[in-house]
Amino acid sequence: MSKHGIGGAVLLMLIGVGGAAYAATDDAATVAAKFGALPAVEDISLSPDGSKLAVVSPLPDGQGLSVVDYSAGGKVKPIATIESKDGRISKCSWPTSERIICRVYGIADTGALLLGFTRNFAVNADGSKMVQLTARQGTNALGPMQDGGTLIDWDLPDHPGQILVSRQFVPEASTGTRLAQTGEGLGVEMVDTASLRRVTVERPRPSATSYISDGHGQIRVMVSQPIDATGNVSNTIEYLYRKPGSRDWQRLSTATAGAQSTSGFTPEAVDSAKNVAYGFDNTDGFVKLVSLSLDGANRREDVLSRPGVDVDQLIQIGRSERVVGASYATDRRTTEYFDPALKALSAALGKALPGAPKVDFLDATQGEDKLLLIASGDTSPGMTYLFDKKTRGLEEVLPIRPHLESVSLAPMKSITFTAQDGTSIPGYLTLPIGTSVKGLPAIVMPHGGPSSRDEWGFDWLVQFFAARGYAVLQPNFRGSSGYGSAWYQKNGFQSWRTAIGDVNDAGRWLVKQGIADGGKLAIVGWSYGGYAALQSAALDPDLFKAIVAVAPVTDLTILRDEASQYVNGRLVAQFIGTGAHLREGSPAQNAAKIKAPVLLFHGTRDLNVGVRESQIMNDRLKSAGKQVTYIEFPKLDHQLVNAAARTRLLSESDAFLRKSFGM
Repeated sequence: MSKHGIGGAVLLMLIGVGGAAYAATDDAATVAAKFGALPAVEDISLSPDGSKLAVVSPLPDGQGLSVVDYSAGGKVKPIATIESKDGRISKCSWPTSERIICRVYGIADTGALLLGFTRNFAVNADGSKMVQLTARQGTNALGPMQDGGTLIDWDLPDHPGQILVSRQFVPEASTGTRLAQTGEGLGVEMVDTASLRRVTVERPRPSATSYISDGHGQIRVMVSQPIDATGNVSNTIEYLYRKPGSRDWQRLSTATAGAQSTSGFTPEAVDSAKNVAYGFDNTDGFVKLVSLSLDGANRREDVLSRPGVDVDQLIQIGRSERVVGASYATDRRTTEYFDPALKALSAALGKALPGAPKVDFLDATQGEDKLLLIASGDTSPGMTYLFDKKTRGLEEVLPIRPHLESVSLAPMKSITFTAQDGTSIPGYLTLPIGTSVKGLPAIVMPHGGPSSRDEWGFDWLVQFFAARGYAVLQPNFRGSSGYGSAWYQKNGFQSWRTAIGDVNDAGRWLVKQGIADGGKLAIVGWSYGGYAALQSAALDPDLFKAIVAVAPVTDLTILRDEASQYVNGRLVAQFIGTGAHLREGSPAQNAAKIKAPVLLFHGTRDLNVGVRESQIMNDRLKSAGKQVTYIEFPKLDHQLVNAAARTRLLSESDAFLRKSFGM
């Protein structure tokens, strides 16, 4: 294994990474800045011939796209920048070895409501010929075009340099013209990434929400979710397919989106060689990977299941995104490869690379002779590598968080604790390095979602608090996903008493084990985790001595009402439900029960949880005479993807906890 000669120091300088590594003697501000810094590599992709890498990295007020050219001795060339106000690059791909396509996601504030939007652009590897790929909207359009298109297929053997991309067709007013666009809905175009010549290959359909290609230029599956007369999407999702060589759509399956989860077969990918669709089904209480034949017989095969947990991720690789495996999470995520060569390679890399990492394949060349991968773990934020199958050479490319390279990170270990009703609850415990494991200041950190779960691996928030001397416990309370429908229950809002009860029991366990000093026990959460942090007082106001809530849900009725402005409003309303829990399970309506001091953070462009939720919580706590501090981040979204904001969040949280604990 050797260091790759691509001018890594130059690239790290371009993306603004540098400075001394954290040491135990660093002050709080220095530690907060290092952990609050954004990943230096936010996206990385490999050209089809393996000669170049495209790297997306943070800039002080935006992002930069650079190309590393191996054929030129590892020369690094910045080729594009995007300002934060215009959105963020989420993914880049290579249709050819000289052309790059990038997807940008942003949130627009219309004054009345927030609207998410996407756009695609293309640029040459040398920075020339940058164009917007997303079809431009006419001035007489009858509505906004939020969906700028999803890249469906870029490996078109008969059409090099062209791609298949979805397009949202918006009808136009016909007054004064005979050329108005009348189509409406989602269709598919074949677009030349250089000339922008467009050919519609799938006519727009108002009910279509996405399409799935076979990886070789043929659209084989369409997802349909109708919108009714009230402007709400249906909770019934229909999947249609085509036989090879046919243009006729036939029904493949139907799924139902409900409060507890989506039931029914949900296709994710098509294998053209086997003529099957791979997807997930949870009809037996646990999600499993299955395949359905696309020949009219709908033959079903159960491909992978695991007792006690959901199989929830499909693993695809290469230019055609062929299906090579699937994964599930127990105490650690496990990937089972169907491809024998990748299975052997993954096992070998896991043993050879330091830090007992998990290995994920990110990209591959045209013939998959070179593989781009990332190795990471609880004490390793991640290193990208390039593996050459022919030479069996493995070379380092770029670290994900170089500012933490010399930092000693705290190991995360899986634990279980017993809830008050006797149920064993899984979780992850991270203890600070080099301190006694008894009588520590401690944090219970419930995850977001609630349709989510915590997993073993690097977590910048957890590692910051461990570096500052806190023990951190992340409970996968009932209401978490990944453990089957019975564990998920009705979801963490409708079954809030059970979910929050488990979260509180995590705190009691820390004290009972002697790990935590009961007078220095806090709860810190983001999104649903912030909700759980605030709502914990509804069941036991004396347990936690400090509460930190980032972008929290605080009132279930407000959450439902905000969602009513969007097409998924009815689905959100079903998810939240009706009844007494709307009042009993809303922290803002139970502010008087909270005894501990509260610290709130929220971004003003939060499309997931409106900033109004924290504003109201702040007002209610003040009216009830409680201790509360509220910090608002202008123009930032739910994730607060900004180094200065994250650094302030960490620094203020640490200072708040220490003051609350009298430290």
